[in-house]
Order: sequence, then C-alpha cells, then structure tokens
Amino acid sequence: MVIDMMRRGNKTDAVQLPTEAELEILNILWALGPSTVRAVHEASSKDTGYTTVLKQMQVMAEKGLLERSEQFRSHVYSPRVAKGQTQQRLARNLVQRAFDGSAANLVLGALSSQKVSAAELREIRQMLDEFEKGAR
Repeated sequence: MVIDMMRRGNKTDAVQLPTEAELEILNILWALGPSTVRAVHEASSKDTGYTTVLKQMQVMAEKGLLERSEQFRSHVYSPRVAKGQTQQRLARNLVQRAFDGSAANLVLGALSSQKVSAAELREIRQMLDEFEKGAR
C-alpha cells in the first residue's frame, strides 16, 4: 500500500495512490464527469460485474479517491483529485521507486521501451523547451 501526501487548502492529507483497477475507474470519471456506478460499469472495458464496480467505487470513496453525492436517487461519484495531479503523484512515486529519483532515467526508460516517431520526439522537445522557460 503506497501512501502519498497531498495538500488540500491548509491541511495535508495522506492519500493512497490508486491501483490499476482504480485508475481505470478514475479515467472513466475524468472522461465522463460525475457519474453513477451504472454509467461507469457501462463505460468499463473490462468484463466486470456491476456489483464489483459498485464495491470498488465504495472502497475508493472510503480511501478518499472519490466523492459520493447522495442528492440524487442514484449516488453520483466524482474524483476527489484532478487527473493531472494524480498523474504527477504517480510519476513522482514511479521515479522514486523504479528510477532512483532520476527523472532523466524515467524519460530514457520510457523512450527506449517503444518506438517513438519523429513527430512525438518534436513534441517532447517542444514540451521540454516550454517547461524550461516556465521553470526560470
């Protein structure tokens, strides 16, 4: 179980990083917006039963990954954390655990793990240039 610290307003909460199954549900919710369990179940690419998705989302709400609104007849769930913030937390955790804290090793590992097109390399260079300008 991996726990990461996340700042929310003036307080810092310990929040578990999502598992692979939880990340699939979060991706669905980020794409659809606040949704019922039925909508998430229907959008899921896995052959998972409705009650399994329901239980998973209930657990995610208990863990602080989802918020549940009870103002409608059906409960509506939404992510507590934005997609970009979750991606940053996952990347930070991966860099620490698998790449000895080196972002450069992470990038090299990602680029050498699959074929990268010239267009993707140009896009990466442009993003790095923009990142460097913003970091000054």
